[in-house]
Amino acid sequence: MSVPSPSSPASLTFVGTATTLLRLGRFTLLTDPNFLHRGQRAYLGKGLWSRRLREPALGVDRLPPLSAVVLSHLHGDHFDRVARRGLDRGVPVVTTPHAARRLGRWGFDAHGLGTWERRTLHDGDEELTVEALPAVHARGAMGRLLPPVMGSLLVHRVAGGITRRVVLSGDTLTGDHLDEIRRRHPDVDVAVVHLGGTRVLLHTVTMDGVQGLDYLRRVAPARAVPVHHDDYGVFRSPLRDFIAEVERAGLRDVVDVVERGATVPL
Repeated sequence: MSVPSPSSPASLTFVGTATTLLRLGRFTLLTDPNFLHRGQRAYLGKGLWSRRLREPALGVDRLPPLSAVVLSHLHGDHFDRVARRGLDRGVPVVTTPHAARRLGRWGFDAHGLGTWERRTLHDGDEELTVEALPAVHARGAMGRLLPPVMGSLLVHRVAGGITRRVVLSGDTLTGDHLDEIRRRHPDVDVAVVHLGGTRVLLHTVTMDGVQGLDYLRRVAPARAVPVHHDDYGVFRSPLRDFIAEVERAGLRDVVDVVERGATVPL
């Protein structure tokens, strides 16, 4: 696979599930680290497991130096036992308060953000701000069983000027909570959208194709990159469902499909 070079101003490398390498200027971020091999099982909580169907494009031992990890929530298909063993515990992890408490007990430099809270990294005249965005993993009783989840807004600045605004949806369902993101941040350059239509105990807990289209309409990014759609058996809505919806809506040119292991400019 190709890993973006330090000279790349902004790029995304798709590793698998919701795991990506994002390079924004001098900053290199890892999102939702899931490095289980094909055939291994991810623990989803409450005695539930799902077997991985696809091999990740990159192993944890081949990661470049990282500025930070951005973790949407603490689920086995987003932070697994391989990541726990292999990641550098000195790299800051920006995540939910729930996940930060657990990661802190494991020895990681974890920083929990409540919704709309921010953490800023600095490197010379560049800075990167991570802002926690609202997300809803499930509603009703199922929502109380699943760990809290967040979306993220990444804003990269050079000498005070914004170069990129990148949204990570996190494992959210669509809904009115997304409208406030659009109101506060109307100029999103790229959205990395978690799809898959994940089904757990007869409940859908991530966006399927129809919900993914609604997400694009609500958040209105200039471009979108779909992830989290083919790695586990609990993913019931394949990427083609989403592509069919955006094609019918006339939004296909907004969506960049990135193959596993490929790198695209942002």
